[in-house]
Amino acid sequence: MNMSKLPINLTDLLRQRTVEGERIEYKTGWNPDAIIRTLCAYANDFENLGGGYVVIGQDCDANGQPVFPPAGLPDNQLDKIQRELLAYCQLIQPPYFPLLSVEEFEGHKLLVLWAPGGQNRPYKAPEAVTAKKKTWHYYIRRYSSTVEAKGDTEQELLSLAAKVPFDDRFNQSARIDDLSKPLMQAFLQEVGSALAADASGLSVEALARQINLVGGPTESPWPKNVGLLFFNDTPERFFPGVQIDVVWFPEGAGGDRFEEKIFKGPLARMTREALNYIQRNYLRETVIKHPDRAEATRVWNFPYAAIEEALANAVYHRSYEEREPIEVRISNEDLVILSFPGPDRSIRLADFQAGRAVSRRYRNRRIGEFLKELDLTEGRSTGIPKILKVMTANGSPSPLFETDDDRLSFVIRLPNHPRTRAAISTTDQVTDQVTDQVTGEVMRLLVAAAQGEHTRSALQDALGLKHTPHFRKAYLLPTLEGGLIEMTRPDKPNSRSQRYRLTALGQRRLETHSSTSAS
Repeated sequence: MNMSKLPINLTDLLRQRTVEGERIEYKTGWNPDAIIRTLCAYANDFENLGGGYVVIGQDCDANGQPVFPPAGLPDNQLDKIQRELLAYCQLIQPPYFPLLSVEEFEGHKLLVLWAPGGQNRPYKAPEAVTAKKKTWHYYIRRYSSTVEAKGDTEQELLSLAAKVPFDDRFNQSARIDDLSKPLMQAFLQEVGSALAADASGLSVEALARQINLVGGPTESPWPKNVGLLFFNDTPERFFPGVQIDVVWFPEGAGGDRFEEKIFKGPLARMTREALNYIQRNYLRETVIKHPDRAEATRVWNFPYAAIEEALANAVYHRSYEEREPIEVRISNEDLVILSFPGPDRSIRLADFQAGRAVSRRYRNRRIGEFLKELDLTEGRSTGIPKILKVMTANGSPSPLFETDDDRLSFVIRLPNHPRTRAAISTTDQVTDQVTDQVTGEVMRLLVAAAQGEHTRSALQDALGLKHTPHFRKAYLLPTLEGGLIEMTRPDKPNSRSQRYRLTALGQRRLETHSSTSAS
């Protein structure tokens, strides 16, 4: 049995912060028959969700929610359970072995089995591993239950033989050294994995195997595509077209002028940098005052949460076998995100518009898993409803979802709020009213950050502030959210080498304030 440490934080796992409940099964004690059936179901990964976890020693209530503190397992049972588990996993056909981790939570020992989707599905397991006469069946997950695959479901599972999603396949044109150990370590630190503490002492291959980024025998290991997409500085070498093009049309899509910015690099960094760039340069808040009441209404030309969800959706669901980039086209009329190919044919376009679109099977099970752990997407078909909800809350026109008959492409079109269309008439001029609402705290920070790049502590000292939480809440976060300052390393917000600097918008706001004060 492969002993490992979890690639995600145990607290987040148990409290279901990064993994959906249907991908976790809790067992108060060692129940080999049920556990082997569940491992078989996770290995089959019928919905391409990325497998799942079995937590042994954790009891749950009638609704399937974990109960704290956990029951735990006695120390004298741990070795016995692991020996039996090793023997019973060999009964799965073909043999399948999850990664096992002994964890301690609230003073109790737990066994956590991480069961990624298998490379050799379909898998079948004995109905009862402890029975003398065994009968084998195929098992899959249905919501939060493990069930036998029967009839049409069994035939569909059999049709998935050797159809491993592209992101989970071995890449035989790459080497283990193409995986970046610093990027893997940074990921583990960001998600709070206990594995981060041991990562420095592991080889690249050993660390990558712990995160399931490498497969194949020891003598001939191969990196998986998902590893190269997230943990290689130049994934476009292996997957041409892995980039995000942000294009601004000051005269509209039919005009002669446009400005283009191209983002490349590991998927998480590329996505965050593109989002930060859009937020800094093209998002404007407008304050609308009303004669009949004191409270003003604040609206955005494009709400950031909708853009974040739409772009993360494109990164999650695009095909990395196609050589077409994701394109974000921005004008005074709308913000359009184009990706290839389109949604699965089982999803009707009318369901998108109504917020009822549910994918039958996910194209990139591992990419979605990493994006969810990094809080870049929620997964499970919640993206479209969230976009609709955010646009409605902002008072924006309804978004449009477009595809062609052959589902070759997918377009998410976010219309500009009608009260803010003049706000981005040029990237060199700020006409929105939000700049008049900058607080005194924010202005003091802009003055302190006027020259060069600064650490958080240096800015805090310059303002004479000793309470770090107050500095973050009242000074730092408002300027970051308003696009007035930016991080030098937005992909690693907690990096020790993080610095902060004025954006072009922040510089203009500072100059406007200085000229106003002088007059």
